[in-house]
Amino acid sequence: MTADAQRRRAMGQILLLAAALLVLVAISAASVVLVNEARKANASVVRTVEVENHLNALLLEIRRAESGARGYLLTSGPEFLRDHDSAVSNILPYLEKLERLTGDNAAQVEYLRKLRPAIETRLGQFAREMNFVKQGDPQSATAVVREAAAGDTSTIIRDVAQAMRAEEDRLFLARTVTADRTQQLASLVTVAGSGLVIALAGISIFLVRRSSRARDEAETQLRDSNLNLETTIDERTADLREANDEIQRFAYIVSHDLRSPLVNIMGFTSELEELRGDIFKRIAALSRVQSEAPPAPENATDTAEPVLEGPDKKLSEDFSEALSFIKSSIGKMDRLISAILNLTREGRREFEPVWIDTRELIDGIVATVAHQAAEAQAEIRIDALPNIVSDRLALEQIFSNLIDNALKYLKTGVPGEITVRGRTKLGFAIFEISDNGRGIDPKDHQRIFDLFRRAGTQDKPGQGIGLAHVRALVRRLGGTMSVASELHQGSTFTITLPINWPAGNRNIRT
Repeated sequence: MTADAQRRRAMGQILLLAAALLVLVAISAASVVLVNEARKANASVVRTVEVENHLNALLLEIRRAESGARGYLLTSGPEFLRDHDSAVSNILPYLEKLERLTGDNAAQVEYLRKLRPAIETRLGQFAREMNFVKQGDPQSATAVVREAAAGDTSTIIRDVAQAMRAEEDRLFLARTVTADRTQQLASLVTVAGSGLVIALAGISIFLVRRSSRARDEAETQLRDSNLNLETTIDERTADLREANDEIQRFAYIVSHDLRSPLVNIMGFTSELEELRGDIFKRIAALSRVQSEAPPAPENATDTAEPVLEGPDKKLSEDFSEALSFIKSSIGKMDRLISAILNLTREGRREFEPVWIDTRELIDGIVATVAHQAAEAQAEIRIDALPNIVSDRLALEQIFSNLIDNALKYLKTGVPGEITVRGRTKLGFAIFEISDNGRGIDPKDHQRIFDLFRRAGTQDKPGQGIGLAHVRALVRRLGGTMSVASELHQGSTFTITLPINWPAGNRNIRT
């Protein structure tokens, strides 16, 4: 098959799919419109029936009121009075409901304008009649009844009610015809649309079968081409494997060279720690000589802590704290170098899920950055944190990077506030690292996770790989990572990790 034929076939299939989509959209739209119209027509029919029911109920209540009034006038029976009062209390509510139901019909509104005064007049006659009966004046009550019979109030109520019923009968007929027509049209559209869909489905099946035959032919040709391609791929794979081995050897050499000065630092730190006692003993002795204080007890051992006061004591504490910071940082660097060496030896590191006390892990990280936090006048607060089963080194790298970034990008002249908190939800641990630093422009929220990409003012050291590496680690641990931030409003990084990372994930490699 030529390229032009393939293009024509592809264009025909696209046009067929577009036609099918248009047909489905048209059928759906028409069905929705017609269903809505049918629903409106049915609702109109129901409302017409409801209007007639309320109109009949209104007339029935007026007759009940008249019957109750006459029975009470003739017999003074309380049951007639109760029936009359019940009927009178229902008349106005029925009238108001009729006004609401027919508010969109000008003819019915005009009829109700005539009906309401007549009903109010009749209710007034009922009230006068009952008052006379209750006062023991049946003659006056009878006169009111005669007056009502001689007047045209009842006639007006009856005539207006008949006119309203005739109007509703007309509307009922028209609305019923409309509802039937709409339902028939909806059925016709559904049937026609179904026929078109079946026709398009048949054409699609034909085209799919023809495309399958063409695909089989193309696969045969491709299989023949792959015989030659596999040789080329093997050659390229061998080249890539050799290049990868070279990169691993280079990483091993770099890590080994880093380990040598680290060992020296660790050795000299140990010597400083051993010399500390002797140094401060001599300082204490010199201080006693200058102050003519009594010498130290003879039974004091060489390992006893010297007694220091004032600046000497502060100096000793700072010296111990500095040694602690150095040792903590050396430990962290040693673990990182060990991880790099493991990567070079094993090719790719396998995650090892273990139970982790996250509070203890975060405390260790905070201890390594305590000196930077003090210089930046920043306070790092650690709230309640859930313990999880995950890879310890990966978590240490994740939280170290985020806390380092929070310290690095604090606002100048503003005391830093960094908070690490956590909670659990539906089998996941949610960690949040918040700060009151510079913040990140919303347009850069995705950029900061790209490799070698940085956002904002570039006045701090860095290569733009930290957050990209952190997000890759989070994803390997089966979690997600997001950021919420505004410029000059601080940032909150949210990390969601499974509480019990399954052991089956330990063989996942990057």
